Amino acid sequence: MRRTVSVLSRRDWLTLRWCTAGCERMTDEFRLLIQRFYQLQAERVETYRLFDEGHQAYLKSGPHYDFIRYRQLVHEITQAFSGISKELIQIKDRFRELHDRPDLSEHLEKIQELEKEKLEMTARLQLAKQNAQDHPSEESHQEEVQLLKHKIIKTVEAISEVLQDFKYDCEEIE
Repeated sequence: MRRTVSVLSRRDWLTLRWCTAGCERMTDEFRLLIQRFYQLQAERVETYRLFDEGHQAYLKSGPHYDFIRYRQLVHEITQAFSGISKELIQIKDRFRELHDRPDLSEHLEKIQELEKEKLEMTARLQLAKQNAQDHPSEESHQEEVQLLKHKIIKTVEAISEVLQDFKYDCEEIE
């Protein structure tokens, strides 16, 4: 089974542990917001993994696809991403309004934008994969799959860069 690209790399996890471990001078709530942010990013990674696995199962059910089960998966994934986004917006607002950290708030806003783009591209990729499977002689579908995979990788790289900026800005507090 092919693994999906994780938003949090091993380096990002180590960064999280280092940043939050050395934050004794931060307020407890501020430190908890940072920790919760990283937990939510990890939840996103897991949600993408489940989405990918569910789509692979859907493709295997072809040519008479089990659309009802897949539609239920999409509904559950949408709810999960929506809950994560709502909580991240609350964290973003708290950084800006309660902790006077518009820089951290802006990082979260940028991550939200990039994650939205990634989700939209992921949905397009899934459709392209189905089209490629249903019409293997049409090369344009496979080309679209490759193009979307490349765009998703670039988006994940951009998310990782913003996570690094977030980490460095967190360090400035100490």
